Amino acid sequence: MAKPARRPGNNNLSETQTGLVVASYGRHCVVETPDGVRRICHPRGKKSQAVVGDHVRWLAPPPGQGDEGTIEKVLERRNVFYRQDDIRTKTFAANLDQLLILIAAEPVFSEVQLARALIAAEAAHITPIIALNKMDLGEPFLRAWERLEPYRNMRDQVEDPPHYTVLPFTLADADDEDRDAIFGLLEGKTTLVLGPSGVGKSTLINLLIPGANVATNEISQALNTGKHTTTSTTLYWIDEARKTALIDSPGFQEFGLYHIAPTQLAACMPDIGAHAKECKFYNCTHLHEPGCGVIDAVKNGHAGLPISENRYRIYGELFDELNLSAY
Repeated sequence: MAKPARRPGNNNLSETQTGLVVASYGRHCVVETPDGVRRICHPRGKKSQAVVGDHVRWLAPPPGQGDEGTIEKVLERRNVFYRQDDIRTKTFAANLDQLLILIAAEPVFSEVQLARALIAAEAAHITPIIALNKMDLGEPFLRAWERLEPYRNMRDQVEDPPHYTVLPFTLADADDEDRDAIFGLLEGKTTLVLGPSGVGKSTLINLLIPGANVATNEISQALNTGKHTTTSTTLYWIDEARKTALIDSPGFQEFGLYHIAPTQLAACMPDIGAHAKECKFYNCTHLHEPGCGVIDAVKNGHAGLPISENRYRIYGELFDELNLSAY
């Protein structure tokens, strides 16, 4: 009598295949093989650990036992981008080259949320790019562009590595030339697009990948429409060679940084970190100590790289928040 087909466990990967996680819907993932075939997979066990951008080993089902595969192992990551508060950890994606933070002149963006996303990118060693959309709005755009002056200043002054690339966008009326310019920014890299609702993320995705909505709907239908699609993250290939990827993630209202120690915060804020090197005490918090290079730069200004009062206020509030979270 023939024995039933047996699935190997995590310690036996001889029958598995390699793949890339290109979409995540609840506990279900879509895994793409090296030749471009996509398969719906679920993790072995109760907890899902694979995220979009992960390279995994996955196992096809035995004949006659459905179409869904099983993720057996998540391979080593270069990095992972996530947020964490006192309730939960939300992982956006793994193995990223860039983070494109898309904000807009309207609705007015939150500098605190922008700073939090930038800090998380710094902690994960992921290059952030700030894109301000809706340049066509005139005065509102100019006000928003002025608010970004501290970030544009850092591009000129912090060179190792350089910070921050800040770009003006007009996505609503973008043409082929605009598309080519944006593609040049992304070419050969895996980029996560992050931003709140209403800033133009969908417009950007549809500009670069005209069939993106169709592809997403096909996946949703395969997963029993709506059942697993409340929150989703999806990777799209922009080029036929599958070398340039754009990852779309759900919008967010809060961005917790509980995974970052308060003593690590200054190093994740380039303008603060640049002046922290001038402090008298090695364990300076940059809040009250004598001989603090950061406080001196805030009070007296700095010809090279100033620290805006707003940025310093954000630093102080985050330091207190993270200090409390440690207890």
